Amino acid sequence: MVSGAPTLSSRLLPPNPGPTSIRSLSPPPHPQDCTAPPRANSPPPSAAMSATALFRTHHSCKPPPPPRAAVLCRATTAAAAGAASAAALRSLAPPTRPELLSLDLPRYDPSSRSRPLDLAVVGGGPAGLAVAQRVAEAGLSVCAIDPSPALVFPNNYGVWVDEFDAMGLSHCLDAVWPSASVFIDDRRAKSLDRPYARVARRKLKSAMMDRCVANGVVFHQAKVARAVHYDDSSLLVCDDGVAVPATVVLDATGFSRCLVQYDKPYNPGYQVAYGILAEVDGHPFDIDKMLFMDWRDSHLPEGSEIRERNRRIPTFLYAMPFSPTRIFLEETSLVARPGLAMDDIQERMAARLRHLGIRVRSVEEDERCVIPMGGPLPVLPQRVVGIGGTAGMVHPSTGYMVARTLATAPIVADAIVRFLDTGNGARSLAGDALAAEVWKELWPANRRRQREFFCFGMDILLKLDLDGTRRFFDAFFDLEPRYWHGFLSSRLFLPELLMFGLSLFGNASNTSRLEIMAKGTVPLAKMIGNLIQDRDR
Repeated sequence: MVSGAPTLSSRLLPPNPGPTSIRSLSPPPHPQDCTAPPRANSPPPSAAMSATALFRTHHSCKPPPPPRAAVLCRATTAAAAGAASAAALRSLAPPTRPELLSLDLPRYDPSSRSRPLDLAVVGGGPAGLAVAQRVAEAGLSVCAIDPSPALVFPNNYGVWVDEFDAMGLSHCLDAVWPSASVFIDDRRAKSLDRPYARVARRKLKSAMMDRCVANGVVFHQAKVARAVHYDDSSLLVCDDGVAVPATVVLDATGFSRCLVQYDKPYNPGYQVAYGILAEVDGHPFDIDKMLFMDWRDSHLPEGSEIRERNRRIPTFLYAMPFSPTRIFLEETSLVARPGLAMDDIQERMAARLRHLGIRVRSVEEDERCVIPMGGPLPVLPQRVVGIGGTAGMVHPSTGYMVARTLATAPIVADAIVRFLDTGNGARSLAGDALAAEVWKELWPANRRRQREFFCFGMDILLKLDLDGTRRFFDAFFDLEPRYWHGFLSSRLFLPELLMFGLSLFGNASNTSRLEIMAKGTVPLAKMIGNLIQDRDR
């Protein structure tokens, strides 16, 4: 789910904007092409078909069970119809047209510099721009390198309003819902008394770029091909032949992991989602509530293969109703390993919309979101500093990231400023020593332990089928708000998370408790082992 959807709590919804976490965040539209950075010892050189039939019928009654042969025949027919419906849904999506800001950006001029920049930011997403702006505001020289610096953030970001309020970014929200709802099944629903919003991605990008320009950030439009590190600085070689020297390099390229290095097998879970911003004849949702999760499966025919797939690896609907006829709809697999196929997600979404009687008239935009969740942290420390997806900052249990990374950006920026020589008599660091100090600020012990608990939660979610998932969230959203708010927004640390876990276990049904014990024993042992290992590092 995105905070940042793309697409849960700061979900980087992945287009109009991860969370994140909207949810989230999907891979960047222009990933940086990088190779592993070599080492050098010498000093650096100077510097549609109609949707009428597709979404017409609302199935409300079930006839008596037919003979098995009839079930098989119906399931085969339903599968063919489902595939056709998904294809029809895709056909409504318009061609992708990148949205660009009209900006006159100050350009990096390599001939004008006699010494390395203080900071080079690789990537032009929210986290990278936030760090660039704050470091430049302190009077240091900063260059942001991106193949399309004026590109508006392509993904939808859904966030809890209190998260953006805390950062002074409430002016960058373009739609707010006073509350949210969760459908556990056809009989059980939850009302969440916590305002939710969609980020105004154009306004956010424009505001961040204006701040960067006002504080002296320069821009270079290119992809970084490789990095060469020296004792006190690094050299970023771009695909246009320009070399950018910098004392500190920040990799903010998201899941492409351009420069940040990993030394352990990378086997994350994946959140996969397909979303559309659509004009519809109507929809059944309250426009004063956003739909956070809908786990109902009555849209899938009894005995069908697609219903069985959903029973094993469930998906839910996430929806932002803007008006009675305009709505953002996203079918989401919370986490699976390997991730669900996009065609499967689209087929489930088409079946759900048809069942709900939602007839799509036109699609303004669609988005495909694949968010790696969990997996190992990068090598800590290392020469290149990371932030966001490249630094393992996606919430392993929810897919949220945007609010968390924006809140972390000042911490990273202030550490860079503090450990560089700013002329105020503070101790000056460079090279590996400086990067190590910044990594400590980004991933202190309490954040690493928090992430281990979140990975434990992800490992349990990976093992739950539809019924188990429903029982889990039935208990989760009945917790005291401070627990589920804090968990989704990464505000609980290990002692509080242990209390959260005990409260969740106590609030769960007997069946869910037995399931958590049976399926959580191995993940729990893994978490404890990792915590012990981390304590000894």
